[in-house]
Amino acid sequence: MNMIETHALTRCFGDLCAVDRLELTVGAAEVFGLLGPNGAGKSTVIRMLTTLLPPTSGRAAIAGHDVVKHPTEVRRTIGTVPQLLSADGSLTGYENLLIFAKLYDVPRSARAGRIGEALQLAGLEGAAGRLVRTYSGGMIRRLEIAMAMLHRPRVLFLDEPTVGLDPTARQAIWNHGRQMVRDYGTTIFMTTHSMEEADALCDRVAIMNRGRVAVAGTPDELKASVGGADATLDGVFAYYTGNRLETEGNYREISRTRRTAARLG
Repeated sequence: MNMIETHALTRCFGDLCAVDRLELTVGAAEVFGLLGPNGAGKSTVIRMLTTLLPPTSGRAAIAGHDVVKHPTEVRRTIGTVPQLLSADGSLTGYENLLIFAKLYDVPRSARAGRIGEALQLAGLEGAAGRLVRTYSGGMIRRLEIAMAMLHRPRVLFLDEPTVGLDPTARQAIWNHGRQMVRDYGTTIFMTTHSMEEADALCDRVAIMNRGRVAVAGTPDELKASVGGADATLDGVFAYYTGNRLETEGNYREISRTRRTAARLG
């Protein structure tokens, strides 16, 4: 069963077509990366798939639930980790998890076990009683993923999960993601500007450009399509988008990225 399906999914803002007849399928327990230059439509896709933005036309389904007709069922099925911080720095790691457990209606009898399991998965058992403002960037990101996983969603959306993190913290997040797929069969849908991250984590990737998918496949298939053994995903990106990879875009995007990096640091 496909956990994510889109058919001619379209979103327009006036005369601007941000997402143009998108066709995507993502299978169960698959890590799928959506890549593209700033303005390609990636964020708009995630907002539609997570029910935050209605499509102009076409349709999308998460685990068989239509995002327009059955938004409540979709929200129960998914977990989301946005680029901006979602953990409360004035609370402890445990308190953040407890609040999310209540928000997601985790049964009272199951909360302690779920929270303990989440802390163990995130490698935060020893830091559960500390204020989140004292955590490192990697610890915060692992906590946020643990929060999003408390209700055991079938699909997890990660928007730039390692922005602003050092190489050690990035590796910890990657290991965490692999463990979720292995232990829970979670489907992960992620956006990233890091070709290294996409190559290391993703089973398949799609490269968007100007609202459409330019190409999709496994990292190895995409590299083979542009030159074989010596090719890189950076080269694939440039080939199919005509752009050098830019990690910063307009003023708002720059401000958001730098603010997130500063808070994680």
